[in-house]
Amino acid sequence: MLQVHALARNWWIFLLRGLLAIAFALIAFIWPAAAGLALVILFGAWAFVDGIFALGSAIFGHNVQHRWLLILEGIVGVVAGLVVWFWPGLAALTLLLFIAWWAIITGVLEIFYAIQLRKTISNEWLYILAGLASVIFGGLIIWHPWAGAFAVIWIVAAYAAIFGILLIGFSMRLRSHLHEATAHV
Repeated sequence: MLQVHALARNWWIFLLRGLLAIAFALIAFIWPAAAGLALVILFGAWAFVDGIFALGSAIFGHNVQHRWLLILEGIVGVVAGLVVWFWPGLAALTLLLFIAWWAIITGVLEIFYAIQLRKTISNEWLYILAGLASVIFGGLIIWHPWAGAFAVIWIVAAYAAIFGILLIGFSMRLRSHLHEATAHV
């Protein structure tokens, strides 16, 4: 009970988080390119800072075995961060194409495996259709990569909107709990 009361005193933090999530969702729905660019740039910043810390671990770490692995990891992180910073569109496109080729390759393997299963189970065609869906999905991204990017951004935006609404509802519940608890004092 005491934990809930302490949480309820800060109900407004949950309200603020919910409002920020909804604001992000609205921005992502209205300006999906800007939201996508922001996500790519944040990833680039993270990769860069992580690379710097890996280099710092290699340089300042005492008795670090295989220091060259940390140096290599740091260089890769810094370079990835710089590539994203200077060419964010290229970084986003590369990620999308990686997802597309992954979907195509796994889809072909699923189809092949389903054909092999034909001898032992029935209705293997469902797995064939699942593989075909993966191949089509990957092909559509390769054919029109920015449509795939917008789809991903809109899924994230939909999640943010639902998350925000639920947090606002939770904050109101916490607020009413706080009022109930102070009324009984």
